[in-house]
Amino acid sequence: MAKLPQVFPVACHTQQVGKGTTFVVIKGQHDDGVGYIDQALKLGATKIVVEYDALISDQLKTEIHNAGASLERVQNTRSALATLSAHAAGYPANQLKLIGVTGTKGKTTTTHMIYNLLRGAGHKVAVIGSVGNKIDAHSFPFVLTTPQPDYLHQFFALCVKEHIEYVVIEVAAQAVTFNRIETLEFDGLIFTNLDREHGELYPTIEEYFDTKYKVFGHLKDHASIFVNADDVYGKLILEKHPEFHSYTALDAQGFQAPQFPGLFNRYNLASAVKLCQSLGLSKAVLKKLTPILPQVPGRLEEYVLANGARAYIDYAHTPASFKSIFETVRPWTDHLIVIFGAGGGKDHSKRPLMGQLAATYADVVIVTTDNPRKEEPKAIVENILAGISQELIHKVVCEPDRELAIYKARTMATPSTVILLLGKGPDEYQIVGETKIPFSERAFLQKSL
Repeated sequence: MAKLPQVFPVACHTQQVGKGTTFVVIKGQHDDGVGYIDQALKLGATKIVVEYDALISDQLKTEIHNAGASLERVQNTRSALATLSAHAAGYPANQLKLIGVTGTKGKTTTTHMIYNLLRGAGHKVAVIGSVGNKIDAHSFPFVLTTPQPDYLHQFFALCVKEHIEYVVIEVAAQAVTFNRIETLEFDGLIFTNLDREHGELYPTIEEYFDTKYKVFGHLKDHASIFVNADDVYGKLILEKHPEFHSYTALDAQGFQAPQFPGLFNRYNLASAVKLCQSLGLSKAVLKKLTPILPQVPGRLEEYVLANGARAYIDYAHTPASFKSIFETVRPWTDHLIVIFGAGGGKDHSKRPLMGQLAATYADVVIVTTDNPRKEEPKAIVENILAGISQELIHKVVCEPDRELAIYKARTMATPSTVILLLGKGPDEYQIVGETKIPFSERAFLQKSL
């Protein structure tokens, strides 16, 4: 199996810079790529691309000149990264059939359902998303839900080399905002739903919706498009585009997938099945494949404790995903323990809402950390507690150490207990400051008491 190159022809990170690379300077939310130009030059970059208003010192200009590199100024380096990366790779996406899944919830599960259904039917398929990137069964490193264009186009080039037919992609809102899907056109697209998320980037849900809606500007002629007709924003899209196909949870009837419980998974299954049917998979084939679909890492991933209690790791980290998972799991037990926190530097407005939902549905709520980044964990906990009413606050235990929080939940558990560990999903780390610290919820669940 071929590998991605270590050096990219066009790159925005010095880890992929080598001899002859065009280094595109991106000004991020926390870091400015201008500070890495000298490192890129030492690694062999021969062209530096910056925006018109980037401040390049005379000393740095001299360094660029002395290294034999050129300096190019553009209006938008994120856009330039996309177009330059596509061109350097030979526009490999044009030789593939791209299937996009966008929305707030369900992207990961739906993309993996489609990936596995297509593979099960004999197609060569790749997948890009928040629990990993794969070409056929081979896994590749990833960082972002929708990767940067320099990685994307190298990945697509490898897909072409490996004779891949379909690439199924999670399309995050940031992929639109930051030009990651510029130059791409989709053969198929699913819109799952929309709810408050990424408030740090999109202050209103209208702005968030407007960003998601722009994905529909990246469609090929005659693309297969499926929109959730039961979602408020899905209805808006269907009103604007009556030619699009709709789906509801009812469309999953007749297809068995007990490994994906809950109403929200019926929607995921319905959209995946309908899209695969539009690509030519028969109902009979799909009925054979849905019962044997593999579970998705970090999505209601089950562990049975020594005393018979069950624990589930799930990525739920928004009020809507909390409500969905609580409504699914609450009937399974008479003793529900929920462990969660909230990511630092992210949307503050959702924290009290998640706190109130957890306290409403659970018997015990353990509030802890979840990638605090540069925020003070105590402040995050206080934001969460602010949403919990006085009559429910007695259910709450605060334990900033997430490992200790898991230990406490295990000591409280009886054989009928269900423990939900929410927010981290497949992640095997905690982000404290700017450092990724190894952290495995799976390992802590499996430790003996």
